[in-house]
Amino acid sequence: MKGVFPLDKFKETETPFYYYDTALLRDTLRAINDEAGRHEGFCVHYAVKANANPKLLNVICQAGLGADCVSGGEIAAAVNAGFAPGKIVFAGVGKSDKEINFALDKDIFCFNVESVPELGVINELAGRKGKVARVAFRINPDVGAHTHANITTGLAENKFGIAMGDMEDVIGMACGMANVEFVGLHFHIGSQILDMGDFAALCNRINDLQNRLEASHINVAHINVGGGLGVDYTHPDKVPVPDFKAYFGTYARLLKLRKGQKLHFELGRSVVAQCGSLVSRVLYVKQGAVKRFAIIDAGMTDLIRPALYQAYHKIENLTGDGSMTTYDVVGPICESSDVFAKAVDVVECRRGDLLAIRSAGAYGEIMASQYNCRPLPKGYITEDMQ
Repeated sequence: MKGVFPLDKFKETETPFYYYDTALLRDTLRAINDEAGRHEGFCVHYAVKANANPKLLNVICQAGLGADCVSGGEIAAAVNAGFAPGKIVFAGVGKSDKEINFALDKDIFCFNVESVPELGVINELAGRKGKVARVAFRINPDVGAHTHANITTGLAENKFGIAMGDMEDVIGMACGMANVEFVGLHFHIGSQILDMGDFAALCNRINDLQNRLEASHINVAHINVGGGLGVDYTHPDKVPVPDFKAYFGTYARLLKLRKGQKLHFELGRSVVAQCGSLVSRVLYVKQGAVKRFAIIDAGMTDLIRPALYQAYHKIENLTGDGSMTTYDVVGPICESSDVFAKAVDVVECRRGDLLAIRSAGAYGEIMASQYNCRPLPKGYITEDMQ
């Protein structure tokens, strides 16, 4: 694996920093387009919340994907990166008036609406501008997902979406408003899902809901199933590109699309996670009373997932050449939760060694903070290191 990283450049670069393998990113995007392209009407959007590094956004935009945004700032980032407004969808449970107005001014493709009050505000703000806003309703399908509780979004107890029982009434409200146009339904059941059975369950639920709507003579032009496809954090080199064939194939096989319907996907983690690594230097190796610690210069401010979700990331010593040794790999932040891994086997660490925390391209740089007055980590792509 060490040969993949430009170690000479790494050694002269201030740590910690994010490194993105753009060759792998392009391979991933190619696989997405190839597999989605096998099925008529499949449209893929990139979930900007996973990583909004401008250089990555530009590569993703060039691959032809649309953008899934959950804030006005993400819409601005997408537009600045070259995404066509007509391929941008705006989701999120708490859109502000300022964000809605910005999206209206950009004439984005669609608002994914999550509540009746939000629908009313969009109608009002669009009316003031003399516009008609396209809306899809996010329906909470009450479908569970085999993933961490903090990233499950499709259960009735979650804050997201409109209850299934209210679906027809809300669509009726929209059809009676002058400044919104109902164009579709939106769903999302969670993130880091590897069991295709979860997506199969969503397909079955959507089929039932579509039958209900047809019984009420309601036609839906667009179905948006969100994203959620996970990656292999344990074996990033063995499985660098997720199984998009199985993912898109599940929907093609089980979701009963109507003639002319478009099916939209919002993939984030599966697009960028494996191409990114957080690179850090070993500051100290400390022998405690019962443990040996590798203390590195990256912390939870740079990658919060292990502290927030107890997430696993493979850790590699890029410059060491000794035997495997067991460490708790920890950062410098004044929090006991500033731990990347406990009792993990890594090639023997010495002060100055470079460690790579793998599969960090999603929800890494984008979630970084300046707690402890630390600077935000910089992000570099392959081309920057040549």
